Amino acid sequence: MSLDIDKIRADYPILKREISGHPLVYLDSAATSQTPRQVVEAINEMYYRHKANVHRGVHTMSLEATDMVEQTREKVREWINAESTEEVVFTRGTTEGINLVASSMGETFANGDEIILTVMEHHSNIVPWQLLQRHKRIRLRVVPIDANGDLNMSAYEDMFTENTRFVAVTHVSNVLGTVNPVRRIIEIAHSHGVPVLVDGAQAAPHLRVDVRALDCDFYAFSSHKMYGPSGVGVLYGKKQWLSRMTPYQGGGEMIGNVSFEKTTFAELPFKFEAGTPDFVGVAAFGAAIDYMKALGVEQMAEYEHGLLTLATAELEKIDGMRIFGTSAGKGAVISFLVGQASAYDTGLLLDKLGFAVRTGHHCAQPLMTHLGVQGTVRVSFAVYNTEEEVLRFAQAVARVSAMLNR
Repeated sequence: MSLDIDKIRADYPILKREISGHPLVYLDSAATSQTPRQVVEAINEMYYRHKANVHRGVHTMSLEATDMVEQTREKVREWINAESTEEVVFTRGTTEGINLVASSMGETFANGDEIILTVMEHHSNIVPWQLLQRHKRIRLRVVPIDANGDLNMSAYEDMFTENTRFVAVTHVSNVLGTVNPVRRIIEIAHSHGVPVLVDGAQAAPHLRVDVRALDCDFYAFSSHKMYGPSGVGVLYGKKQWLSRMTPYQGGGEMIGNVSFEKTTFAELPFKFEAGTPDFVGVAAFGAAIDYMKALGVEQMAEYEHGLLTLATAELEKIDGMRIFGTSAGKGAVISFLVGQASAYDTGLLLDKLGFAVRTGHHCAQPLMTHLGVQGTVRVSFAVYNTEEEVLRFAQAVARVSAMLNR
């Protein structure tokens, strides 16, 4: 099935905007994707007809809202092929999901335990483990990468010791676009009896994720990168782990019984969902999953890869172009610098021409240090981008480069 890109673009009124007198070309979907009108309409419907607190009321609107939230939980379960909705915890995003695991699993760690990360991790998969070091004298071990941006798997295998307790790794690098061999990473970890968390923020919008096929123990991702609302995310966790873990936060909703002497907790997944959830956003996330399902994530990924291939070829024609991350089969992300031009200046001038790109360290400062740069310009594609936009973008980069590298 071929995608009707013009029809898809009509779902996004924001793409008709102008920036500084130029048509908007939105190339920052790795940070946050735009939201189709179908999802916005779901938000409006929830506010206008069904706004009531969930799981707590017997009145009609509360029951309706609860049903819509739990329908989304089932959609997520099906989307990632989890065994049960008990394994689907709603969070505020990937970051909170990782913090939940670091906090709850971290309680079981002992001084001297080791956690394996990679050099390409987002800060969200570094800082929570460092915060844990304030309470536990754990050691972080970091897997290096090669010149293409691929993980050094031999180094990874050699890192396991009797002290290794956990592995946390990104599925797709938000800077390099590298798609990590997470199935193999998990197999190796499990051979040592070590559980694995996968940061799926950049993978879930572009790849078919099957948590049972991967055999991951945890998988975290965000709605706002999947054409859905912001402030909503998912943590998948195997029931065997979630059952053992203590709650990350305390409050209403996640309790079984409370007295001043003792509190018992609700069953899964609710014991990890303290307080009033963003039930409007969760319900709308269900609409976003429906939207992606209708288009077909494989078809979307194939189309985005075509844009990536075209953009790479066009950018490589520009004198002084440096592209960071050349792994085979990489995701639809290009990080680059041109000549001596700074990422900030390049991005600022591109914005004046209507191109929305991301500049800086992309919350991956250790990776930037490894690459020997302070930051890059990052362009990222989604299903609503076009080949014409890619060609115009390459021309704009060439123009800006000529201005900044005189």
